[in-house]
Amino acid sequence: MNEVWKFLKDCGTYYLATADGDQPRVRPFGTAEIFEDKLYIQTGKKKDCYKQLLANPNAEICCFKDGKWLRITGKLIPDERIEAKKDMLDKNPALRSMYDENDDNTIVLYFKDAVATFSSFTEAPREIRF
Repeated sequence: MNEVWKFLKDCGTYYLATADGDQPRVRPFGTAEIFEDKLYIQTGKKKDCYKQLLANPNAEICCFKDGKWLRITGKLIPDERIEAKKDMLDKNPALRSMYDENDDNTIVLYFKDAVATFSSFTEAPREIRF
């Protein structure tokens, strides 16, 4: 999982896909951290992507760098614990201008049953499960 996290960090921006009914929705994200051996992302409860994940937790992330790309599929599970939110915000201090671990909006979500696939045009795909 550390290799997955490092690739996400090196890319800087990744794209999160959710489902809005039968319509796919994709948007750029940047937060990804490991906490208690799980890969977490962060968003706001007021955002459509969070509402979509509550209705259907299946999600996919994709990012690309230097001719290689990473796709992560799995379920994103909300974690309401202050400790998990604080860890994310402490590691991403720029978010503190918009979020606080004690507010009613901040939410972190972790991947469950995730499959990360590294791919390129020149190498066979390689999977990591976590």
